[in-house]
Amino acid sequence: MLNRVVLPILLGCFWLLSPGPAAAGLRLCNQSFDVLNVAIAVPDGKETLTRGWWRVAPNQCATLRREPLRARFYHVFAADVFGNEVLSGAIPLCVAPRRFEIAGQQDCLLRGFLDARFIEVDTQDRTDWTVFVTPRPM
Repeated sequence: MLNRVVLPILLGCFWLLSPGPAAAGLRLCNQSFDVLNVAIAVPDGKETLTRGWWRVAPNQCATLRREPLRARFYHVFAADVFGNEVLSGAIPLCVAPRRFEIAGQQDCLLRGFLDARFIEVDTQDRTDWTVFVTPRPM
């Protein structure tokens, strides 16, 4: 009788202590003092797909992609709630003022979208990667 009770408890303890599946995807952790609005650009075959927005509070993280990363390079853009660019690079891609998903990145303004400058994130061919946003220098 004791074995019927103890064995399931022990197996449950091993299950709780065993490592779970490896984390996969792309995360952004906001270590700045600003609330951030974040957009991501994902390579999709020959086109690039942009998506946004994730709102990320200070000292919080957001998962931008939940599935394992398949490409080496992704692109990220972030602005504070006042529209000031926090993560801004050299790669022009399309965004929209509200939640969006945009396929194709040519002629953003002609198509009614905004133009934002994304940074390139090299994931080094890993299936998971975290981007850290740190406070801006004074």
